[in-house]
Amino acid sequence: MSLDERAALQRHRLWGLVDRLLAAGGVQGHRLKEAGVGGGSDVTLAGLRNLPFTTKQDLWDTYPFGMLAVPRDQVAAVHGSSGTRGRPTLVAYTRADLDLWAAMCARSLSCAGASPGSIVHNAYGYGLFTGGIGIHQGAVALGATVVPMSGGMTDRQVRMLTDLRADVLTCTPAYALRLGEAIAEAGAEPHALKAGLFGAEPWSEELRTAIERVLPIKAMDIYGLSEVIGPGVATECLEQDGLHVNEDHFIVEAVDPSTGGPVEEGTPGELVFTTPTKQALPLLRYRTGDIASLTRGECPCGRTLVRMSKVLGRADDMLVVRGVNVYPSEVERVLLGSGLVRPHYQLVVDRRSPATRLLVACEALSGNPRGELVRALHESLGLTAEVFVLPGGTVPRVEVGKAVRVVTWKDGAAPLPGLA
Repeated sequence: MSLDERAALQRHRLWGLVDRLLAAGGVQGHRLKEAGVGGGSDVTLAGLRNLPFTTKQDLWDTYPFGMLAVPRDQVAAVHGSSGTRGRPTLVAYTRADLDLWAAMCARSLSCAGASPGSIVHNAYGYGLFTGGIGIHQGAVALGATVVPMSGGMTDRQVRMLTDLRADVLTCTPAYALRLGEAIAEAGAEPHALKAGLFGAEPWSEELRTAIERVLPIKAMDIYGLSEVIGPGVATECLEQDGLHVNEDHFIVEAVDPSTGGPVEEGTPGELVFTTPTKQALPLLRYRTGDIASLTRGECPCGRTLVRMSKVLGRADDMLVVRGVNVYPSEVERVLLGSGLVRPHYQLVVDRRSPATRLLVACEALSGNPRGELVRALHESLGLTAEVFVLPGGTVPRVEVGKAVRVVTWKDGAAPLPGLA
């Protein structure tokens, strides 16, 4: 679409969303009325930034169905977060929402080079988590063949990858690394693999290089979160130069995490999404907590959608160590960019005393590059960290779920052997 055509579509869909929220009442409808909005025609795209935010706390406060915008009997499915930060965040879907989600995941797979007839090896987890089922239904909608492996059972994953000759792999980036190592250990040769869509956790360009070193693919990022719809909100194309946000269904902003005000193009900010076409749980200006930048302008692939950078991290994941603010992905960039360590690491925030320490546990490719890594972290990030080079295999590999890159040490034994 041209920019003007898409803006007109967004405007009309936004009007419809506002009218539906006002009619449904609830948290979002009441806030719109308090802001003086009497109907959708009162709202413009430029004025969207003046409307109230919606937050995860709203979903928790109205748990489980308090923010529905449709009758309860129209809910076809419920998904949500795993609840790793406490209670789960549940999201309802109508049948139309599920069709939209499938279409967005099909669009994402196509963006990465998949086509009808592709074989998609889906190693995202199935269940309440949106990753596995989202990609599954997207592959079906595209006309591809899906292999619903879920996570774990790595030996069987390797067998299926080679026997069924999948050309697309979908899983977390951490598990892609594990599969690459397992394929090498087994002496297998997945010649048909061409592309991978990896998401559900922030990952750096340096980790992309590490994945492409152990798998014969182009590694691409996919972004989504259950509150907005699940995977399929944005995806990298084969140019690997930013994730195309599906703006016809997800209106995106980047704001200052502290003030809520807009940030300039290309400046990292907190991603905020409005979902004008969702039915069961439409959201107005939902604050995701994810930090990324937005860039406009046509991509060499021909798409005119706004592009978001890789996610740097979450606003609440920022580490503050001796006055220095840093995201775990920035540490990953330095570690893997050094060429001195394996792509497996863990950051340990030592809070056993008032003076917080950051311990960086990693595995060297050879020798003991501790001093070089300490200097590289300080020169690049201004960060004083203690680096521990551990024997190969010490840092846990991911078999199921998301990688745990940061752990807190408050008392008791060290989270990893060899730390002090």
